[in-house]
Amino acid sequence: MNHKEKLLEIYSQCIDGNLDINLSEKELINISILGSYVETQKGVFTVLTTLGIHKILNPIQDIRLHQTAFQDGFSGRSVDTKYITPTLKELKLPSMSESGWLTRSLEQPFPYTLDYQGKISNKKVKKSFLELVHFINENSNSANQVIYLMLKEAISVRERNIVDIVKIDNADSVTIDKFMDVIAHYMESQYSSPGGSKIPVIVFYSVYQILVNEMKRYDSCILKDLGFHTTSDRTSKSSGDIEVFKDGKVFESIEIKFEISISTHLVNRAIEKIHKFNPSRYYILSTSGTLNSDKDEITSKIFELEIEHGCQLIVNGFYPTLKYYMRLIEDIGSFINIVSHNLVNDSELKVEHKENWKALHQTLTSN
Repeated sequence: MNHKEKLLEIYSQCIDGNLDINLSEKELINISILGSYVETQKGVFTVLTTLGIHKILNPIQDIRLHQTAFQDGFSGRSVDTKYITPTLKELKLPSMSESGWLTRSLEQPFPYTLDYQGKISNKKVKKSFLELVHFINENSNSANQVIYLMLKEAISVRERNIVDIVKIDNADSVTIDKFMDVIAHYMESQYSSPGGSKIPVIVFYSVYQILVNEMKRYDSCILKDLGFHTTSDRTSKSSGDIEVFKDGKVFESIEIKFEISISTHLVNRAIEKIHKFNPSRYYILSTSGTLNSDKDEITSKIFELEIEHGCQLIVNGFYPTLKYYMRLIEDIGSFINIVSHNLVNDSELKVEHKENWKALHQTLTSN
């Protein structure tokens, strides 16, 4: 049995019935603490799950030695990347983009002993995590119970994140201007909360889901699935927040910025990506527009790029561009339904984002 199969087996126990639990109060308290942070400390949850599953399958392994650089160590990150994180994603449970070990505080080259030097910011989470790792390492027969209870907490988070929104049936019931007012208010009120930076990307991705099907320019094109917004450019290996492919190559890329003005620096970074990925068109859209002091230099760079490379680099305001594209969409009601579906089903957005969108969504069709 591999790690994925064991994780699915414990998950089935969570869904199908109850497991006999005989853990001490200390372990139950630690699980409760970590359980309350599953959504905001996904790295810790993922790493603990990986270590627990690995201990079940390899009882003699010291799971605190989570890197091969340690004597008698193993690669926790490899196990996670290959088996755990992909399975958590399949189950729609809280997960990282690729691995819990991409979290800087957890990838430090120190064993997960009780005096672990990695700087996990939340002291309660750090203490509970290390104590549970120590407990599992010393009590391999109880590892199944710990992972079972942690998965129960994760399933609870998943269920809380299910928000139902009534679809808009009458396309004429919502005007473009009304939607623009609502979405601007929503983004500005939610952006600062953790995960909120993905909202403008989701909104514009929804536009492209329609454009790719309706506009001749995108014949035979494929819209790439949205990645994790917290993934760095180096890790994601993508040309932008949104990518359209044609014949297996990047055809068009869109980079979205919220309350960050388009500067020469941002344009230079985009030009680097253009030379690497060779799209025919590249957008940088910002809710704050272009930095006035950089406009002339940006214009010059855009002109030089088109002459030397051929890519059309377009810098513009997020809201004017969104409004323009909405005028091209045949059924505004369907577009808003797609936006709602994407917002309430995104794994990076918190339940507060989804509930707040539901409340604002109701105002769209009200008189």
